[in-house]
Amino acid sequence: MSSTAHKSASRFENWQPRTSEADLRSTRSSPIRLDHFDPDARPFSTGDKATDRAALEALAEDINSLQELLYASKSHKVLVVLQGLDAAGKDGTLRGVFSRTSPLGVRTVGWKAPSDLERTHDYLWRIHAAMPHDGEIMLFNRSHYEDVLVPVVNHQIDDRTTRQRYAQINDFERMLTENGTVIIKCMLLISKDEQRQRLQARIDDPTKNWKFNVDDLETRKHWDDYMAAYAALLGATSTPWAPWTIVPANSKTHRNLMIATLVRDVLQSLGLHYPPAIPELRNLHID
Repeated sequence: MSSTAHKSASRFENWQPRTSEADLRSTRSSPIRLDHFDPDARPFSTGDKATDRAALEALAEDINSLQELLYASKSHKVLVVLQGLDAAGKDGTLRGVFSRTSPLGVRTVGWKAPSDLERTHDYLWRIHAAMPHDGEIMLFNRSHYEDVLVPVVNHQIDDRTTRQRYAQINDFERMLTENGTVIIKCMLLISKDEQRQRLQARIDDPTKNWKFNVDDLETRKHWDDYMAAYAALLGATSTPWAPWTIVPANSKTHRNLMIATLVRDVLQSLGLHYPPAIPELRNLHID
């Protein structure tokens, strides 16, 4: 590993809680102490916004080149999961981190409440159907983790069912990774005051009104409950095969910079190569 890659990995280490094998077996993992993570932190920032933006542009180009290799080689498939409270910046991350990638080989799903058809199946049915193909990057704006957030906060499922779902999700993600899917999971952490400012901006700016949903205010009333639900799921599902990365996201530029670095590093670690040259094309000249 290069010194640069080692430095990057060591910076991520502090933001990637892991669940022990013993806890996974017992399904009694301890919640993550989210108050130990500062949403204002900027561990990947240089301290200069212009420099950070230039670095982000370079990372976006790197990701584009690596995505082309991934698509050409068909050797892996990549799932990027973005979770966070309302206004945490999931849409902004997709725009900023993947601004240079070709639509070929990259897809996005924004998960909403399940449809009537989806409700007739188990909660992972619709998720499994949306997994990336060989050579593809799939981007999830929200994900199957909504099923251990909303119903938990709304008391629609009990503790036993919640723990059961943690175990099912871990098994599901293990199966995916054992069959060639690389999973990158990011929890975008913002402060309550930062969320207030972003929601207010959606109200005050007519060009952002379409982003505002009055239900966001009802959800905001349950801030502490949602943070507790996130703390529990992070403690139960940050596994060796699909670890969570907690991303301090009060700074939009830093958020994008950190996630772009993570995606770039993961893609680089796959050892991607273009497929071998086609022998029939050797010495072929088109008139």
